[in-house]
Amino acid sequence: MPEATHPSGLSAAKIAELRALATQAAGSAYAPYSKFRVGSAVLLEDGRIFTGANIENASYRLTLCAEHTAIAKAVSEAGPKAKIRAVAVDNLNNSGSFPCGPCRQVILEFGNPDTWIFAPSDKGPEEAALSTLLPFGFHLETE
Repeated sequence: MPEATHPSGLSAAKIAELRALATQAAGSAYAPYSKFRVGSAVLLEDGRIFTGANIENASYRLTLCAEHTAIAKAVSEAGPKAKIRAVAVDNLNNSGSFPCGPCRQVILEFGNPDTWIFAPSDKGPEEAALSTLLPFGFHLETE
């Protein structure tokens, strides 16, 4: 019998892989100030996965979130037409860490309202479609 898929269309095994890659990526975080080490795994529509970790800066405003780092890698390697299917986030602090507002907007730029987010919450692993997390995201038609 075929494995049932998640509403995102992803298998439980693929979701577990994304979560594991996000956890692994958190190990590369540069977080000397907050000590909050976050990793992210971004799955593109073409099946490629890119990971990233947060990179802090003494000027806190210049800090890069793990999601933003992974998306930058995806776009720089896959090109500007890269389309995000799902994003997984994890941290090494046993804390909730869904993408922040700016990261949600960046995810929307390269994904769509149906892009799925998998992240830890204070209640354990959670998931949501981007449209739930960013109901009125800004999208500019460019073509």
